[in-house]
Amino acid sequence: MKRVLIRLAVVAALLWAVSFATAAPEKAAAEKPKPKDNIYEQVELFADAISALREDYVEEADSKKLIYGAMRGMLSSLDDYSQFMDPDEYKEIQIETRGEFGGIGVEISTRDGIITVVTPLAGTPAEASGIKPNDKIVKINGKSTRKLTLEDAVKEMRGKPGTPITLTIWRDRDVFDVTMRRATIQINSIKKAELIDGKIGYIKLIEFQENTARDLDAALKKLGSQGMDSLILDLRNNPGGLLEGSIEVAERFLPKDEVIVSIKTKDPKRSETFKSSGKLARSDYPIIVLVNEGSASASEIVAGAMKDNKRAIVMGAKTFGKASVQTVIPMRDASALRFTTALYLTPGGKLIKDEGITPDVVVAKEPDAPAVKSNRAEADDIFDEIEDEGEAKSVLEKAADKVILKDKGKISEKPEAKSDNQLDSAVNLMKAIKIYKAQKP
Repeated sequence: MKRVLIRLAVVAALLWAVSFATAAPEKAAAEKPKPKDNIYEQVELFADAISALREDYVEEADSKKLIYGAMRGMLSSLDDYSQFMDPDEYKEIQIETRGEFGGIGVEISTRDGIITVVTPLAGTPAEASGIKPNDKIVKINGKSTRKLTLEDAVKEMRGKPGTPITLTIWRDRDVFDVTMRRATIQINSIKKAELIDGKIGYIKLIEFQENTARDLDAALKKLGSQGMDSLILDLRNNPGGLLEGSIEVAERFLPKDEVIVSIKTKDPKRSETFKSSGKLARSDYPIIVLVNEGSASASEIVAGAMKDNKRAIVMGAKTFGKASVQTVIPMRDASALRFTTALYLTPGGKLIKDEGITPDVVVAKEPDAPAVKSNRAEADDIFDEIEDEGEAKSVLEKAADKVILKDKGKISEKPEAKSDNQLDSAVNLMKAIKIYKAQKP
């Protein structure tokens, strides 16, 4: 009888939750066809599982832990960017969006189920320590990330400024430790705005925030007063940010009524196409947009808009391919759901998710740089190796020709060339464009 009562209570609560979450106007509900699967039968199945655990599990099962665990699994089963956040995690996300938090300054995602670096943020411990886009984080402070969720990995890397953290990185079959100290991470939209090689303007935009458009206007005004006649907009290692920020940036360069991005949602009526107002467009000088594998989301929107509208030449490496909209839904207990509600399409109708933006001119960061490759099977091999101390040592020894082991596990790579091959190529191309334009009658 007790099991039956528990089951009935769980079913009632879950059915109420499902009804609340899926509530819609009567007209909209009438237009939607009935789903092929019966959600109520599936909820009853889940209730049976909860009831069995509560009744017969060897220890007293914590109700909140069970439900939180189920919600984590539910959200993570959707895609790499959807997640359930408990109250502490949701609070951390809110702190991050305010632009200041304690951590190492790295944007992460999951690829093939592996915690993967999207990009290290400019001016942070992660960047200073040599972390690169597409690095796989296989251990955090000696703890394997094989079974860590994305939110757990973020929590592990957060911490009080000044405290040490060691990441075990897998890069091109090499596995090595990188030790750094956490810092207060403050994120500003624009890292650099200056003239280079004469009158070529250079703007390094590192994230899209509420004030990005205002900061960009100030940078363009400053460079314009110094005689700028062309622009290189550097979006490399820019992990994205606010959709509105990317639209406002693209508007600074596109004529009226040019499509910037289309948002594709489950309900066609809620899909939307954003076009430039043309009020702020600067179309009197050539532009090159620099991107790489660390350019994601809002960066890809700007690059795609500039490329498809033939307003700029896009140079560098293929972008990350994270172009989706996540909506955060707070729950009654201060937890929250963050899940994908829309996908981005470029003006030409290209779906960016998992595909990325291919530059007009592909330029490696270093000449003849090897392509980055990985897959789940190879990842399992790496995890099996590093989770066995003996194997981990042998893997590190194999990597000795490419990295130098320092005291206390800290690693620094062999010195890289100071020149920036992609930026140098952009400058040379811009010079050629200006010479060509000057020769036209």
